[in-house]
Amino acid sequence: MEELNRRMEADRKLVEERLGSWFAQGPRYAGLMEAMEYSLLAGGKRIRPVLVLEVCRMCGGQVEQALDFACGVEMVHTYSLIHDDLPAMDDDDLRRGRPTNHKVYGEATAILAGDGLLTEAFSALAGAKLPPERIARAVACLAHEAGALGMVGGQTLDMAGEGRALTRGELEEVQSLKTGALIAAAARLGCIAAGGTEEQERAVEQYARCLGRAFQIQDDILDVTSTDGELGKPVGSDLAREKATFVSVLGLEESRRLVRELSDQAQEALAPFQNSEFLLWLADELAQRTH
Repeated sequence: MEELNRRMEADRKLVEERLGSWFAQGPRYAGLMEAMEYSLLAGGKRIRPVLVLEVCRMCGGQVEQALDFACGVEMVHTYSLIHDDLPAMDDDDLRRGRPTNHKVYGEATAILAGDGLLTEAFSALAGAKLPPERIARAVACLAHEAGALGMVGGQTLDMAGEGRALTRGELEEVQSLKTGALIAAAARLGCIAAGGTEEQERAVEQYARCLGRAFQIQDDILDVTSTDGELGKPVGSDLAREKATFVSVLGLEESRRLVRELSDQAQEALAPFQNSEFLLWLADELAQRTH
C-alpha cells in the first residue's frame, strides 16, 4: 500500500510540474492567466489526471505519453469548477480551502478564465507527441464527454432539478453525466494514449463509470458528515439549495452500501488486465475517503 501511495504522489508531481509550467511563457492579459493559474494550481486530489496516467500504464504505455492528455482533462475539470461556483450556478464562496475564483478576480474574469482553460485543454491534446489517429480519437472523446451530451448536460439537469424531488433514476442520470462523464473520459484517454484496443477501452470505461458514481455518492455522504475545514468547501450547501442528493433520496446507510457495491463493480471491470493493482487500490481509497 505504501508503494501505491508513493506512485500516486509521483503521478501527481508529474502533473503539477507540467501544469505549473503551462502558462509560464507567452503574454499575460489583464490578470487572465493569473486567474486561470489560481484555480488550476490550487492542488486537489488530481484523480482525473492520475487516472489518465495509470490507465495508460496498465494498457502497456508509458505515463509520459499520456501527460498532455492528463493535463487537458484537469484543465476541463478546473474550468467546470470555476463556472459551477459562479453566482448564476452554485454560488459558492470557498473551493479547496480558498476563496472561489470569482470572489478573487470578479465574475467576468472568472468566466473568461474558465473559457480559457476549456479551450487550452484541447490545445494540450492536439499538441501531444502521439500518432495523429490517437490524438483525433482523444479530442473526439473529450469533446463528447465534456460537452452537452456529457458533463455540461449533467450540470444543466442538476440545475433544473433544484427545488424539486428527483427519483433515483433521475439522480443517477444527472450524476452519471455531471461527474461520471469526465472520469470516464480520463480512463478512455489513458487507454487511447497507450494505443489500447477497443476491448480495453470499453473495460476501463466501465471501471471509470462505476468509480465516478461511487465518487459522487461519497461526495454526497461527506456533504452531511464532514466539515468545511475537512472538505475545503462549504458542507450542507446541497441541502441549503434544496438539491436532491443520494443521501436525501436513499438515506445515509443505503448510500454507503451503494458506494461499496459500485466500487466492487469497478474492480470487477478490470478482470481482463494483468497489472491492475493500482486502479484496484484507487477504487478502495476513493470509497473510504473522508475529504
